[in-house]
Amino acid sequence: MWSIIEAAGWPIWPLIIASVTALALILERLWSLRQSVVAPRGMVDHVLVEFKHTGATQDLLARTAEQGPLGRILAAGLANVRSPRPVMKEAIEEVGRLVTHELERFLTTLGTIAAMAPLLGLFGTVIGMIEIFGSQSASGSNPIELAHGISIALYNTAMGLIVAIPSMIFYRHFRAKVDALVIEMEQQAIKLVDFAHGERK
Repeated sequence: MWSIIEAAGWPIWPLIIASVTALALILERLWSLRQSVVAPRGMVDHVLVEFKHTGATQDLLARTAEQGPLGRILAAGLANVRSPRPVMKEAIEEVGRLVTHELERFLTTLGTIAAMAPLLGLFGTVIGMIEIFGSQSASGSNPIELAHGISIALYNTAMGLIVAIPSMIFYRHFRAKVDALVIEMEQQAIKLVDFAHGERK
């Protein structure tokens, strides 16, 4: 591994940093965007059963808010359950915007890495080309410098693609995942609003 880094030259270091950062972001988002963490199935039904028995007590609000992003949205609705429907929906939407922003955390950084990694690889390729031209002299070319320049160019190009492709795949996957989770939470919140205002049993 170290021999590859040496052959690729100093331009490989920004790509290594980018790859480590991308991997950390991917693992963090895979852990944080699990369905069971963000919007557990059946949560709204469980909350509605408790609401029927006890009403919107402080204990119910606190326990609901602790159950992840969907819990915070439902708690915001329960806190305004005696308000008119538009007020209750507005309270839910305000918390929903904050939750959506949190779900999208780090995705911009991951998308930036996906877009910039090929350019960093191209930068390394240019450095390698400079090394290749620098190996030429009036007496001929220096084979060691020529080989080193080719190594820099090829390794950096390959590394740029290796970092960019998985980063772009996971960036698009997480964007779709967040959209799906937001729609799921919207449906659950609407169910709570309809039940609270007697439009659903």
